[in-house]
Amino acid sequence: MNNKSVARQKIKFRIRKKISGTTAIPRLSVFRSNSDIYAQLIDDQTGTTVAAASSRQKDIAAQKAPKVDKSKMVGEAIAKKAIELGMKKVVFDRNGYVYHGRIKAVADGAREGGLDF
Repeated sequence: MNNKSVARQKIKFRIRKKISGTTAIPRLSVFRSNSDIYAQLIDDQTGTTVAAASSRQKDIAAQKAPKVDKSKMVGEAIAKKAIELGMKKVVFDRNGYVYHGRIKAVADGAREGGLDF
């Protein structure tokens, strides 16, 4: 692996030592690829994904918008799913990425959608 990947993995493990999701307060984990962004709510006690959203969903992918705007839409979509499941509070997991750009857009969209973290 290259140095950038190794550094992100170390940061990711350091973050994951400190935070975890529960049934009441799940972990909002974000994964960023070059073209898409994915967000999922994870219950770490049972090891299950409660809800997920991504920029590959038909309603988001159909939009002609920059990646940052699509990321904000993903945040709003995951917030909507969480509220439907009765979850208002989450723990944000940036997954080793810098809290900037698309990662920040997902967080802002989730906050605007009604999530608290």
